[in-house]
Amino acid sequence: MRKTSPIVILVALAAILALAACSDNTLAPFQPEISNVVDTFQLQATGVTGRTATLNYNWSNTGTLASVNHSTTTTAGSARVVIHDGAGTLVYNEVLVPSLNEPTLVGVAGTWTIQLVLDGYSGTLNFRVQKST
Repeated sequence: MRKTSPIVILVALAAILALAACSDNTLAPFQPEISNVVDTFQLQATGVTGRTATLNYNWSNTGTLASVNHSTTTTAGSARVVIHDGAGTLVYNEVLVPSLNEPTLVGVAGTWTIQLVLDGYSGTLNFRVQKST
């Protein structure tokens, strides 16, 4: 019987964990459109039904402030956007609504984290986060 090297096992386990970390396809059935470029992030997904998940996106903001534009239709549950600045400080935490445009708190430029928290969500997701001057 041939023994498997512990290194081979560790490499295989690392590959499996890496794939699992990248495979959150909570919105995949709803063909989400995500645009994530420097200073502008936008997400749209139509016909979402009964989803509960937390999705995280890294976004590059060269400024210290952003504007969050809501255009979401919720038929059940809730969808919340939580944003942390380049230093990890909370700068925004609001439930998505049909129509709203408001600023984040002033933060630190760099890689911001945009978190979309879905709780039994059904509807159409649509929001944009943009560098604000």
